Amino acid sequence: MVTLSMLGSISFVLMLLNFPLPFLPNYLKIDFSDVPALIAAIMFTPAAGVIVEALKNILYYIFRGSGVPVGELANFAAGVAFILPVSWFYHKKKSTKGLATGLVAGTITMALGLAILNYVLILPAYAWFFGMDYMLDPSVKWTTIIAGILPFNVIKAIFISALFVPLFLKLKPWIARREQAA
Repeated sequence: MVTLSMLGSISFVLMLLNFPLPFLPNYLKIDFSDVPALIAAIMFTPAAGVIVEALKNILYYIFRGSGVPVGELANFAAGVAFILPVSWFYHKKKSTKGLATGLVAGTITMALGLAILNYVLILPAYAWFFGMDYMLDPSVKWTTIIAGILPFNVIKAIFISALFVPLFLKLKPWIARREQAA
């Protein structure tokens, strides 16, 4: 519990250190807050990664939230869609190849899953809660998803993977020792 709380807190701080990409809408910001959740999911179980994702978004909502947790729920869904396939493939094979397969599967799952979720739920929620009625137009939703959300999620997953792989390679001996002791 202490480790998950610590990873959740680190994840929250990393979520605050975000930046937009110049060619995408400003509200889509890259951060590396999914890395601690990935560490938890690899070290423990996929559920541990989900707990870290939840802690991060709860903390973010408490300290920075806008009153309606649409963005936090979207971030939680994206993080879970990414870390679950990664941890599942890793725990199935317990190898670097399993991790690589998981990172690819997680990227695809997050990108496609969030495209669908944005079309069905997230963009309509923004329209309803924030008075962005133009987001209810199907052509605007598709344009937003194809030109912004889909490429953003692919790029975010690539950035997170690029940071996580060297970190995992450094932690791999420690993780292996921990698994043998358990």
